Amino acid sequence: MNSLTDRTSVTRRRTPLNRSQIAGFWGAWAGWTLDGMDSFIYALVLTPALTELLPRSGYAATPANVGLAGSILFALFLVGWGLSFIWGPLADRFGRTKVLAGTIFTFAIFTGLAATSHNVWELGIYRFIAGVGIGGEWALAGTYVAESWPEDRRKMGAGYLQTGYYAGFFLAAALNYTVGVHYGWRVMFLTGAVPVVVAILVLLRVKETDKWQKAEAGAARARPLREIMGPAYRRRTWVACILLTIAIIGLWAGAVYEPSAVIQLATKAGMAKNDAIRTASLATGLLSIATILGCLALPPMAERIGRKKTLAVYFAGMAIAIVGSFGWAFYLPNGLAPFIAWLFVLGFFGGNFALFSLWLPEQFETRVRATAFAFCTSFGRFVGAGVNFLLGAAVLHMHTLGVPVALTALAFVVGLFVIPFAPETKGEVLPQ
Repeated sequence: MNSLTDRTSVTRRRTPLNRSQIAGFWGAWAGWTLDGMDSFIYALVLTPALTELLPRSGYAATPANVGLAGSILFALFLVGWGLSFIWGPLADRFGRTKVLAGTIFTFAIFTGLAATSHNVWELGIYRFIAGVGIGGEWALAGTYVAESWPEDRRKMGAGYLQTGYYAGFFLAAALNYTVGVHYGWRVMFLTGAVPVVVAILVLLRVKETDKWQKAEAGAARARPLREIMGPAYRRRTWVACILLTIAIIGLWAGAVYEPSAVIQLATKAGMAKNDAIRTASLATGLLSIATILGCLALPPMAERIGRKKTLAVYFAGMAIAIVGSFGWAFYLPNGLAPFIAWLFVLGFFGGNFALFSLWLPEQFETRVRATAFAFCTSFGRFVGAGVNFLLGAAVLHMHTLGVPVALTALAFVVGLFVIPFAPETKGEVLPQ
């Protein structure tokens, strides 16, 4: 009876959210959702887009050329993500909400312009600039929610926020299943221009965080990049960079190559082209639902066993799932169903990204928080771009998709040895 009373008391003591905090969260969540939708649209329309554009660019649309060009464009996109570091210092200088709206506006406009591409060069330019916008959204949305939500709710807020990106995956899959199959890849890119509306709403409806306003009013002008590289923060900055790099390699190896793998397996099973595309969309939907569940399960686990142990569980799960799906199920004679089953496991542990939305803001003070978040995520994207290019070359050289992707599981094994060097912030409040 006392236990029940205690739990009820804890529930009642949770700080209620005010209207500004609710509006701010949904603005950040919607931006992150449409960000996820935007970034995954390309993975879903990769083959039809390049099949049309390569001949217009002077290249035959062979499977090898489509695979190589796709990997190069992925790498360009990730380089754009890496350059999104510029948004962090801007947000520390001018505030979270204005710069958050700017990131959403950038990726929306240039995703829509991708629909007008006449050749692969134009598509590459549009995807590169869209990547700059997309890359900044996570850092600013995560920083905003961490600073605006009350201390007793911000941990779950990080988990809730991260579901948005994978809800975007699900939305992209649903659009591809309905719109893409019937109207083609150009219309799919046009749907990516919708977030412009969200950017306008963020500017008009979302209030700047009190923490940033107090830090801005009470401190001399900070040099955030110099600070996060200084003695106080240097170690945690580089450890976070390495851990985020590993997570990004897993995202782009597993999730982004998943539609192509499913289409290959479905075609091998005798499905027609449109049926194979629909199957890939359904598999992506399953992957997205599993990842959302992983994001929601993560904050309570991090509060119970700590940030470092939680990340170790998720990294080990990713390593096993990548090997099980791409290294084993992909090569079975009838591998479509086992591969899709493994995707659920891969998706769940892909929720490891929610930990960074929770953990990174806890490691840095307000005056440098957005810069640190943006720098750590951008570093990983630059390395991820290189890994993605190597993956494309490996696929071309080995004439198979499964083994090169399966080898990325080794990155998560390395991550298990890096995690002990990170700071444990369980039970600590967000530093001012």
